[in-house]
Amino acid sequence: MPGGKRGLVAPQNTFLENIVRRSSETSFLLGNAQIVEWPVVYSNDGFCKLSGFHRAEVMQKSSTCSFMYGELTDKKTIDKVRQTFDNYESNCFEILLYRKNRSPVWFYMQVAPIRNENDKVVLFLCTFKDITLFKQPIEDETTKGWTKFARLTRALTNNRNTLQQLAPIGKHEVSHKQSRLAEVLQLNSDILPQYKQEAPKTPPHIILHYCTFKTTWDWVILILTFYTAIMVPYNVSFKTKQNNIVWLVLDSVVDVIFLVDIVLNFHTTFVGPGGEVISDPKLIRMNYLKTWFVIDLLSCLPYDIINAFENVDEGISSLFSSLKVVRLLRLGRVARKLDHYLEYGAAVLVLLVCVFGLVAHWLACIWYSIGDYEVIDEATNTIKMDSWLYQLAISIGSPYRYNASGSGRWEGGPGKDSLYITSLYFTMTSLTTIGFGNIAPTTDGEKIFSVAMMMVGSLLYATIFGNVTTIFQQMYANTNRYHEMLNNVRDFLKLYQVPKGLSERVMDYIVSTWSMSKGIDTEKVLSICPKDMRADICVHLNRKVFNEHPAFRLASDGCLRSLAVEFQTIHCAPGDLIFHAGESVDTLCFVVSGSLEVIQDDEVIAILDNFPQD
Repeated sequence: MPGGKRGLVAPQNTFLENIVRRSSETSFLLGNAQIVEWPVVYSNDGFCKLSGFHRAEVMQKSSTCSFMYGELTDKKTIDKVRQTFDNYESNCFEILLYRKNRSPVWFYMQVAPIRNENDKVVLFLCTFKDITLFKQPIEDETTKGWTKFARLTRALTNNRNTLQQLAPIGKHEVSHKQSRLAEVLQLNSDILPQYKQEAPKTPPHIILHYCTFKTTWDWVILILTFYTAIMVPYNVSFKTKQNNIVWLVLDSVVDVIFLVDIVLNFHTTFVGPGGEVISDPKLIRMNYLKTWFVIDLLSCLPYDIINAFENVDEGISSLFSSLKVVRLLRLGRVARKLDHYLEYGAAVLVLLVCVFGLVAHWLACIWYSIGDYEVIDEATNTIKMDSWLYQLAISIGSPYRYNASGSGRWEGGPGKDSLYITSLYFTMTSLTTIGFGNIAPTTDGEKIFSVAMMMVGSLLYATIFGNVTTIFQQMYANTNRYHEMLNNVRDFLKLYQVPKGLSERVMDYIVSTWSMSKGIDTEKVLSICPKDMRADICVHLNRKVFNEHPAFRLASDGCLRSLAVEFQTIHCAPGDLIFHAGESVDTLCFVVSGSLEVIQDDEVIAILDNFPQD
């Protein structure tokens, strides 16, 4: 699964999201329980449509809906509503309220307190349902003198949408049909989601892509991927039919592990385009099916098991041996993990060396395959004496011989170990542009392959060693900057003939300051961060002053944050003078470490330090 980033996993307040998800068909308000008159802090579209008020008109009004009271609103019900809010209780009411156009409507109102992680009520959740159809027709000034039937007709006309939903259902059924949010409110307010920050939760069967188990599993898959990338080309080129039960079992276990990885990928979170962690099972499945599923599946098919049977036709056996190359698609897993390591120079260096060795291994397998195919002339059934394989066989004393009485084929020749080492030696000398010439291409196929290998080798060589140069430059960038700065200072002191004593002080200051800051520009780092984060960092950097100095003991958090962003850390070398007598003092200094002497007439009259006093 794509998991180059961990995603937004910091604690988040998902209360509103949970409430909206549960109340897609419910009208509700959220009121602040910590402020007088419990002002509205959120109103959903359902309530705005039901009441006729715009959201801006509702905000900061009382969540008791006192702005919707009218002359027919029952005074006792109003008192019960206020009592519910005063006592932080859960309750429900049938109350007559007025829309913005002053038309009266009966509402079924439910109130539930929302608590935070400290069990303190911080919000009130108020839900509303129009029950005008189930009440007696309302008689107000606009309908005085009307018959009961006329008032009922007006109520039905004003609630046409509700009437259409009501048509096939009886009164008793509708009065008890509730939304998911209403059901939760009636069960128990304690099971409502709390208003607090919490880490994103995942379903029980979903694995977080950054958890310890998944990280360890990814390393196992990475190691097995490199095993596959090495063994598959070797087995295909050297035609090692896996009759050895140990290797067959090992490859089968590797295939099973990759199949298990496919199953885990269907249950592993990933990072969405907005940086959020996606834990929805359906989205996870769709994302995996669209990206790496086909490649992972093709690379897991058990080609070795079919190829291991003795009675398999040689053509089919060769086909399945060739199909094993498809397993190299597993290297896509390495590509998915590259962004984990690209920021580390040493990791990139090791990775480049591994890539170089892996490419040399692949080319060695191809080089041997070409030589093995062309060493025997099929037309005359004779061996080509100018082939590098024949020359190798003669040099190690293991020549090819023709078995006329038996199989009628050429037998003997070098062993597979010697063949592989020689092939790898040739590809390494070609890729590194050394080329001793003791192994040389002779046939057209070998020459064409050698030309292609030289082109690939030149690009690979330039890429790898160019990156190595860049990596070493980055590793020593701070050191180079340090020496450049020292050289500039020395040139400056020499150009302006600064006295020796002062020059030594300047050099001591620069060296000691660099050793403390490690060459890191604090202001540059802070400028990248947003204002709030910058204040938090500055408070942390100056925490020792704030914690130990009595001047800041009663300061509020806001005061400390405002002061912290204005503080500057200054390092003074031994013997430096902070202030001279008679100078204008425009800064206030706090001693963080070390001590200062107050000198008057060449006599020490006070010593200032940062050591806490009992």
